[in-house]
This record gives sequence, C-alpha cells and structure tokens, in this order.
Amino acid sequence: MPRLFSAYVMVDWSASASPKTGKDSIWIGVLKKDVRFRLAFEAHNPATRAEAMKLLGAVLTELKRKGERTLVGFDFNFGFPRGTARALQLKQADWSGLWTFLGKELVDKPNNVNNRFGIANKMNRLMTNKGLPFWGCPPKDAQTWLSVTKPDGWPGETPALRHTETACAGPGRPPAKSVWQLFGAGSVGSQTLVGIPHVKALLDERGAAARVWPFQTGWKALKEEDLEGLEVLFAEIYPPLVDPKAEAGEIVDKAQVRALCEHFARLDEADKLGAAFGPKDAKQEKLREVVETEEGWVLGC
Repeated sequence: MPRLFSAYVMVDWSASASPKTGKDSIWIGVLKKDVRFRLAFEAHNPATRAEAMKLLGAVLTELKRKGERTLVGFDFNFGFPRGTARALQLKQADWSGLWTFLGKELVDKPNNVNNRFGIANKMNRLMTNKGLPFWGCPPKDAQTWLSVTKPDGWPGETPALRHTETACAGPGRPPAKSVWQLFGAGSVGSQTLVGIPHVKALLDERGAAARVWPFQTGWKALKEEDLEGLEVLFAEIYPPLVDPKAEAGEIVDKAQVRALCEHFARLDEADKLGAAFGPKDAKQEKLREVVETEEGWVLGC
C-alpha cells in the first residue's frame, strides 16, 4: 500500500520569552526523501518562533514543489477542555472561534517577547471574572485575574483536562498537565497560547491545501481519498508516547522529534497510520462530537 504521506515534520515548541537554543527550546525534525528517494532525517533548532515559522514555511514550500504531502505535528494543545469557547462567549463557540480569538490576541515579537500572560488574564476575566482557570506565572507577571500559584476553587466549571489527556495516561508516562497551567516544569498552557496562532497562520497561508486534524477531517480513520488534494495535515502530538532513545551526546528534545518522525513513518509504511486518526473503540466513539468541534485529540493516543 502507498504511504499517506511523503514527509513527516515534528515540532517541539517553546513559549520562551527570549531567544534560546539547545535544551528546552524549539526543535524541528524533518523526515523527507533524499536524492535517492530514501527517507532521511534532519533537525533544526531555531532560536525564536519567528525563525521557526520562516523555516517551516520554507520546508513546506519545498515539499509542495516536489508534490509531496506532509504530516506536521506540534506538541501543544490544539483544543481546550469542553465548554471553553462557550465560557468566553465567542460568536463561534468551537475550536475555530478559539483559534480566531487567539490569533487576534497574540503579540509575539521577533525576539520572542510575547503577551501570553496578558491573554490568560483576559480569558480568566471573560470566563469567570476570577483568577481561574488559567494560573501560574513569574511574580512580575501576576495580574488582576492571573495568580502565581493555583487558586482556590480551581479549575471552576471548566474541566482541568480534555478527554484525550485522560486517554493518554499510562505506565511510564508523566501525568498529563492541564492547559490551564502556564508556568512550571512540564506545563503546556503557555506553549498552547503562543502556538495555536502560528499554526493558524500556516493553515491560512495554504488555504484548502491544508487541514487541521481532527477538526477539519473528522475523527475517523483516514484513507487516500480523504486526503486528495491536500499538501499539509496538521496534528497534535505528545512526545512521551514514543521512547526517544537519545544517541550519545544527543539532546533529548532533538531525539524526541526524530523518534516521532520515524514512528509515524513506520506506521505509514505498515499501512497503520490511517487508523490512528480515528477512535480506537466504541467508548471513544461516544466522544466524537466534542473531539471534532472543540477538544481535539492527540495523534496516536
């Protein structure tokens, strides 16, 4: 069976407020065909999100020119826990409304200075008029509706976790962090606030030739006919689902994007990747509506 994708790009994102390389910075892994049409891996470590976006744009343009379809994964939430869009009183009470909202709110300067804590403060005000559900920031960034530590009554009426985070739990994996936590080891909230607008920009640039899974494809096993005419498919990934097996002297972040690229390529080669885009059983099938409209899902979870 032919592969669904010709190339695989995995991104380990960062919400750093200053340029940074090495450990705990942005790493982009690219697995694509070389001159001999064999899959070959390359890694990039841009110091800023602006540099990362420029590099991703160039990679996707090159692959488009070659007529190759690309799976692009980002390691932050593509959706929020059920009820978030409604609590924000958005005109579009779904994932697209949230993406539009964040796209308008984010200020992310070329040197990585950004207003993620200000966005969280505003969302708390709109959702609860209290310092929740978002929490966590350096003392200097504390604001009227955003506290340094987890507030009493957290998280309020909105759940702490999405269904996919519960499904991803397993032995040997770190406990899932809530998107509402913005600061601290393993937190994913800040990456989500500064990440979604950048994925939206990549999506908007490519129009009908790009889609976001599962929001625009449906939460279902994907076949070639489902991807016809598509150049890029964006998906949410979770690095702990794959053992990176870092080589001697290799930074773990680099090893993670390499392992994820190779993992999805192997599934694709074995004709098993398509099934990973859908629910695994009847129990998950019951979650279809909320997954497709608001929460999203982690690929391979």
